[in-house]
Amino acid sequence: MKKVSNKTLLNVLLGTGLYLLDPLRDRLVERIESFGDRARDLYETGSDRAKDAYEVGSKRVRHASEALQGEDSHAWSTVGALLLGVGIGVGVGILIAPASGEQTRTNLADKVQDFGGKVWTRGEEARAAANS
Repeated sequence: MKKVSNKTLLNVLLGTGLYLLDPLRDRLVERIESFGDRARDLYETGSDRAKDAYEVGSKRVRHASEALQGEDSHAWSTVGALLLGVGIGVGVGILIAPASGEQTRTNLADKVQDFGGKVWTRGEEARAAANS
């Protein structure tokens, strides 16, 4: 039997080791690429969320600023919706009221006069307070 040199034996062992590790290297490269893709996706998702949160926050600050400066048109639309709802409620209430038409009109007129009197009184109080 022929004696094998240490260098040849080392080359055979290293070659075999590299041959066995080659599929592992391919899988490792795939995993590293998938980690990179996942990190990129997470970054984009976080970036989108941050941008959305910034836009929502800036809108809220702008609305608050307008409200503090008295330029908020949002309040008028809310008041308009409230008045519309009250009007519809009164209309439906009149239509389905169990009282007669004459009695309903009398009650409605009395309530409108009471409400008008309260508004007039508060307006006078506000004028008196402003003049003081």
